[in-house]
Amino acid sequence: MDRLLSHLEKVIDSTSVEEVWSLHVAKMAEYGFDRLIYGFTRFKTGNNFGSINDMMLLSNHSKDYLDKFVATGLYHHAPMVKWTAENVGVCSWRWVEERAERGLLTEAERAAVDLNMKYGVRAGYSIGFKDLSTRSKGAIGLAAAADVRQHEVEAMWEKHGREIALINKVTHMKMTSLPYANPRRELTTRQKEALEWVGDGKTMQDIATIMGLTPATVEKHLRLAREALDVETTAQAVLKASVQNQIFVLSA
Repeated sequence: MDRLLSHLEKVIDSTSVEEVWSLHVAKMAEYGFDRLIYGFTRFKTGNNFGSINDMMLLSNHSKDYLDKFVATGLYHHAPMVKWTAENVGVCSWRWVEERAERGLLTEAERAAVDLNMKYGVRAGYSIGFKDLSTRSKGAIGLAAAADVRQHEVEAMWEKHGREIALINKVTHMKMTSLPYANPRRELTTRQKEALEWVGDGKTMQDIATIMGLTPATVEKHLRLAREALDVETTAQAVLKASVQNQIFVLSA
């Protein structure tokens, strides 16, 4: 119990997504899950996760696997990804085996399963997290070592499943409270400041005076912020930067 509490305290006190993820990867390895893939979006519509550029996507799988599973969009068809998109809670990967045995997998789903088998992603659990917004969805796939089979993972889960699920829930809650953006779309300090003043209802002239800039320069920062966030209006930029925790965030 002390080790569990100590770990959760470290997670809660962390100040970056990278720090939380490092702690989580190490902790899950203690339970035999040596490869993880975590995804979170605030732009879900139905079963569509939105642009991958707007997702928080973290994994310690090999680059080769991720290139084939994520970059190609194959993950959209993975049975466990589809399950977590529609459900909240924990699901054993035996569910996929049972669907395959009953001939219920589509051709695209079989392709995703075949890829997983090729890379030894064959035994594990997935967790779909509960979020307050219908536009938000987070989930994680916990893969056991390639030589471990599903019945072995389930035996371990019987003993430790409750604490594993708790650790993952706390980790998810912490990560979604921290700033995270695609490195190619991260805002500069000036862009963040300009958006914050817009969010506070300041006029362009007010912002120029406060920031010691010309209105034209302020508009340039706002235009670049819109481009970085891939939105059309400044109001949309304020909203998107806010839900990504890029503005109105205390310094670490």
